[in-house]
Amino acid sequence: MSRQPPGKRADYRWFHAITTRWMDNDVFQHVNNVNYFSFFDTAVTYYEMTEQVVGLLDGPVHCVVAEVACRYHASLAFPDRVNVGIRVAAIGRSSVRYEIGIFRNDDDIAAAEGHFVHVFVERGVQRPVPIPQEARVKLTRIEA
Repeated sequence: MSRQPPGKRADYRWFHAITTRWMDNDVFQHVNNVNYFSFFDTAVTYYEMTEQVVGLLDGPVHCVVAEVACRYHASLAFPDRVNVGIRVAAIGRSSVRYEIGIFRNDDDIAAAEGHFVHVFVERGVQRPVPIPQEARVKLTRIEA
């Protein structure tokens, strides 16, 4: 099975910086794989909050995760700085697929890459709803 080579920083449209913590390391002295999913979630949520794609705590619509995956290329370890790059790969009727790159310190090549699918749902009933037009416009700004 052939594997796609790791992406570069220039492949991504928006970045969020995260500092690793001592507790992120596992017994193998590198950041445990579950933390990469936390980096994904943090970066996407931060983008959606700061760009006002959706109201995290209020409003009639919010997002839930429907799918997430990660490919690992190189290890991270405390005290590395993590730069999480995101881009929008696809915008559907009620969902958006983000592609995400994890970059160690100032490295240009991704240490890990994956995707994260958010579904827009009606608050309370958790049923998919069409992506609001204002949100769609903001998502297209970082489209690949």
